[in-house]
Amino acid sequence: MQEVIQQTIDFVKKTLENAEAGHDWFHIERVYKTAININETEKADNLVVAFAALLHDIADPKFNNGDEELGPNVAEAFLLSLSIDRDIVAHVKLIIQNMSFKNSFDKKVFTSKELQVVQDADRLDAIGAIGIARAFTYGGFKNRVLYDPEIKPDQHLTKESYKNTTAPTINHFYEKLLLLKDMMNTKSGKKIALKRHNFMLQYLDQFYKEWEGN
Repeated sequence: MQEVIQQTIDFVKKTLENAEAGHDWFHIERVYKTAININETEKADNLVVAFAALLHDIADPKFNNGDEELGPNVAEAFLLSLSIDRDIVAHVKLIIQNMSFKNSFDKKVFTSKELQVVQDADRLDAIGAIGIARAFTYGGFKNRVLYDPEIKPDQHLTKESYKNTTAPTINHFYEKLLLLKDMMNTKSGKKIALKRHNFMLQYLDQFYKEWEGN
């Protein structure tokens, strides 16, 4: 198992060596470590969890013209090249296809304990101190303003509305980040999320004070 995991790590590092800083190898590494940590209590299939965590952003649609099938297909082709059991490959592909926040707008068609573990790990990396850093990194990458009091957060009702937003980065807290605490699947994920959620609330409180010159 360790050999194929290392091969996967090498493949992901190489593929994402020029990625945007919020979605680079270090993001993958954090999600992988967190997923393994959560799975110590969840007892899902370790190999499926590891592959899904390592490959979940191998071709993020945000950086590939919105193509939502490229990532799952790249992951599938890579795992098949390692002669991984086809049932495992199919499961990993389904996890990658279904774990993104934007897919929460769709009717849920697939779930598994493994998906729940990896999904929680990925969502945890979107909140807390690192989540804040990642939000502003991506906002800078897209040349978005930090905050505009005239532009109110939009509680997106559709996947397309969420995907096409150009709102200030602070709005992203209300449109996604602060919602994630209540979307966790696992006991471990919920416990970690609560601490990170509270940190974000403290950050926002300080942000608005400074915005007013205090």
